[in-house]
Amino acid sequence: MQWHSLNSTDQLEQIREESKERPIIIFKHSTSCSISATAKSRLERQWADAGLDQVKAYYLDLLSFRPVSNEIANVFGVRHESPQLLLIKDGQCQYNASHLGINLQEVKKVAA
Repeated sequence: MQWHSLNSTDQLEQIREESKERPIIIFKHSTSCSISATAKSRLERQWADAGLDQVKAYYLDLLSFRPVSNEIANVFGVRHESPQLLLIKDGQCQYNASHLGINLQEVKKVAA
């Protein structure tokens, strides 16, 4: 799994456009939260087996870039949570889950 850093609100329009070519995930991570650390570790361990090689993954450290997290909520019409995984496809948020409810098999179904 290769993470791409998300650290600017300017990237959100680029992500929206990229998602018209291939699915994008955004993972919002709180570096001070043990649940968030568990969710991130689980996501990284299960990524290869989930068959999501065609999905580009963005990582947001929301403690360092909270304004970006707030703008994600506005742009994609979701409530801010942490940890949180969004699947962006065709310019829209097609999947949104948080905490240990993040399910890569569901992500794969929506991404297909």
